[in-house]
Formats: sequence, C-alpha cells, structure tokens
Amino acid sequence: MSTLPTSFLWGASTAPHQVEGNNINSDWWTYEQMMPHFGPSGDAVDSYHRFEEDMRLLADAGLTAYRFGVEWARIEPLPGQFSVAELAHYRRMIDTAIGLGLTPVVTLHHFTAPRWFVEEGGWLGDTAIARFTAYVSRVAEILDGVEWVCTINEPNMLALMVLMSRAINPDAVPAFATPTVQTRQGVVIPAPTLEVGQRLVQAHHAARDVLRQRTDANVGWTVACLNLWATPENAEHLERERSAREDLYLEAARGDDFIGVQAYSTREVDENGLVTAAPHPDNTLTGDAYRPESLGIALRHAADVAGVPALVTENGIATADDDQRISYTTGALAGLLAAVADGVDVRGYLHWSALDNFEWGHWEPTFGLIAVDRSDFSRHPKPSLAWLGGIARSNAVDLEATP
Repeated sequence: MSTLPTSFLWGASTAPHQVEGNNINSDWWTYEQMMPHFGPSGDAVDSYHRFEEDMRLLADAGLTAYRFGVEWARIEPLPGQFSVAELAHYRRMIDTAIGLGLTPVVTLHHFTAPRWFVEEGGWLGDTAIARFTAYVSRVAEILDGVEWVCTINEPNMLALMVLMSRAINPDAVPAFATPTVQTRQGVVIPAPTLEVGQRLVQAHHAARDVLRQRTDANVGWTVACLNLWATPENAEHLERERSAREDLYLEAARGDDFIGVQAYSTREVDENGLVTAAPHPDNTLTGDAYRPESLGIALRHAADVAGVPALVTENGIATADDDQRISYTTGALAGLLAAVADGVDVRGYLHWSALDNFEWGHWEPTFGLIAVDRSDFSRHPKPSLAWLGGIARSNAVDLEATP
C-alpha cells in the first residue's frame, strides 16, 4: 500500500525560455547570440502557442500537476511597462491547467531576466529588489486559484549564471572566480559567488512577503540539490562547498511553505572544488553519473536543513533511451517512498521534463516524457509518459510492479 497522501501531486515541469520560443527581450536570448558554444533557442518547441496540447497530453496520461513559468521579459519588456496581453496569456495557461484537472505550480523566475534588467545593473544593482518585487506584484494579480508558487528557480545555479551578465554589462558582477569546472558540453561552472547568493536570498524573501500579502498560495523556491560527497581527507572541502553551493539556499527556505527539491545525480568534491564525473557507459547525456538514489538523498538533506515540507519540482535523466528513463525514475521514486516512510514530508513529484526542450545552450540532452519534432512541432509521447501516468493513477501502489 502506498504511503503517499491522496493529495500527492504527480506531474511534470517546464521552463518558459526552454519551451516557449522567441523570448527575444531576455538576457539569455542575448547570451545565445554572443557566446559561440551556445546554440540558439529560436522557436524552442513553440509551447507558447501549444501549451493546451502539452497540458492535455499530461492530463490524459494520468498526471495531476504541471509546473510552468511566467517569463519576466515578456511581462515587462521595458522598465515599468507591463504587458496586459502577456499577463492574460499566462492567466489562460493557469485556467487551462485547472480546467484539465492539473494543479498549476507556477515559477516566477527560471534563470532568465529582461535584458534591460542586466543593463540596469542586474541582481547586484541598486534597483534589483525593487524591480523584482514590482514584477512579482503584477504577476500576483493573475494567481487567483494557484496553490503553489516558486519565486526563483535554483538560485544556487542562477548565482553562477549571473556571471554571464558581464557579456551585456561588464559592471554588473565581478569577474569569474576560481576554481572552475569544465563540463562535457563546454560550459564552465565557476566557484560560488556568495554576494550574488545573498542578494538572491533577499529577493526571494521580498517576493515571498508580496505573495503572502496578495495570494493564498504556498510560497517557496527551488534548490538544485547537488548531493555532494567527498573522501575522508576532503571532508573540510566538502563542508565548504556544500555551505556555499547548497545550504545557504536551503537555510533561506526555513520560513517558507515548502522547499522545491531538484535532484539528478551526485557530485564529488576535492581540494579544487567540484569533480567532473569519470567517463562511464551509464553516464547521462549531460555527462552526469547515473544516480537514481540522488533524489532520496536530496529529500532527506533538504528536510534536515530547511525543515519545511518538500515538493519535488525537478527530477529526471538526460537520455535517448526511454527504458533507461523509466528505470532511473523507478529508482528515484523508490528513494522518495523510503524517505516518506521515514517521516520526510513530501507533497508531490514533478518530473523534468514534460518535453524534450532547449537545455540552456544545447538541444542534444533529452529529458522529456514527450518528444518534439522541431520541423513541425508535432508532439510524440514516449512510453515513459504512460508509465508515469500509471504510477500516478495508483498513487505509487503500482511502483513495485515495474520491471
């Protein structure tokens, strides 16, 4: 018998820039044109126009929730100029989800910001908190009936991405710190920037205050749970990295209604920082180690540090092998159920991602439950969607029956 409550959410997630297409006013659109190792998002998978089809596929499969974002650069294309039409567009998305029986989980900032925001000084600028809370205040007007709101997605990753804003405004942030880690995709992961992290915590708390005043939603943010580990001789380095890269953000969630847990793999730490995963046949398309147990580890650590209910807002695997996706997710859900059985308060599981989409500079890593033919944007559900829908319909009672 499942240990999960009947209110447990089963769903999938997307991010606006990764699926909508033509987010031309954002900072990320600019980075794509300026950085040679980035591919363009372009039309993405045109979910801006096809969101109803995407939601219906999830609902018809048996899922009960959909996490999606609103795009700041669309809602406020120029400073202080808010688009009534774009606000109405995202309200239609909310209404469509509810109408299909999907609980909307709405993210207000998923890595992208208006280009003008960076030109004005970005997250370290004098106007950052006021600008972000003004945007959140306008979005709050369309959130009636929304039960779950994430203020900022993965601020511990955003704190690193903010360093790219130097390409638009060299004065927006300090130069890259060292040490760095080079990934298989050619992306450099720099050392944590504590100043940016602390500013994002401030922005989150300010946004939380606005949302609590103006909505009835559960408010939190999502954290990339890295599941860091080290050999005994590197224990000191592990403590340092975990504090800067993860726990700062989990601790900031202590007054929230929930913490969004996002876990994919594990990462070793040594005296130089993060260690790239060693080559292995089971490594994912992003070069990460195959670690389905990472979700259970992340849920326990987040519960220990944040001390609030958890909502799994992202968990998945970059693979072209859908059987591997099902196997990975089976292991991840087993870890979730074990954590729940041990007393961890988990409110839902949202798979990353609903669709194969633009993965921040690259198209090759495929995380989706639904494939997309980008020549005509036709959607092609994978067996993993029907499988996860079956797990959702039984509220995980059928999980043990998965081969």
